[in-house]
Amino acid sequence: MLYNVIEKFLSIDGEGPTAGELATFIRFGGCNLACSWCDTAYSIPKSVKGEPLTKEDIYKYIKDNGTKNVTLTGGEPLIQEGIEELIDFLSKDKELLIHIETNGSIPVYKYEKIDNVIFILDYKLPSSNMEQKMDTKNYENLRDIDVCKFVIESMEDLQKAKEVIEKYKLSEKCLVYFSPITTKIKPVEIVEFMKVNKMNNIRLQIQLHKIIWSPETRGV
Repeated sequence: MLYNVIEKFLSIDGEGPTAGELATFIRFGGCNLACSWCDTAYSIPKSVKGEPLTKEDIYKYIKDNGTKNVTLTGGEPLIQEGIEELIDFLSKDKELLIHIETNGSIPVYKYEKIDNVIFILDYKLPSSNMEQKMDTKNYENLRDIDVCKFVIESMEDLQKAKEVIEKYKLSEKCLVYFSPITTKIKPVEIVEFMKVNKMNNIRLQIQLHKIIWSPETRGV
């Protein structure tokens, strides 16, 4: 089995529960969604060609980097042929902590729950133009180590995020992050919204990699 890896690199996690820690990133080509604000639009086409790698190649690259944290991203990793085999293979190394960044449209509840595999699951809000693609059963079956992320572009997005969090009791079952598109909404607006609505157990995150490097920089 060969995987279409369009980028692989060593950097820090720019967001999420291990933000600021070293991580190895494996980015796959091809996505089943096309969010209006996507910051890796080059990875969307299924025709995009990268480096064909076996699971052993990917594992060797991770181990050569010496990182504990691994992020499988895209594109959409869960539409890749043979992805279950790769996840199972990597997860057997209990020194690794594997994050799978997935877009909310793929049924993650069908995957085996593995202690060192964390799903970072988006909920696509109105500004993405992809909300209708969400598999809402995903938000009923998250563990306390999993993450639900909301990319926020507008006050409308914030209000909808609040409704989704309350409907599925997300702040009681998993980690929840608000990630602002800072060219569209000021982080302080989100903080004020959280204060007014007494939103406990919600984390505001600013993407570190877009502060350290230019937002257009790849491979970071």
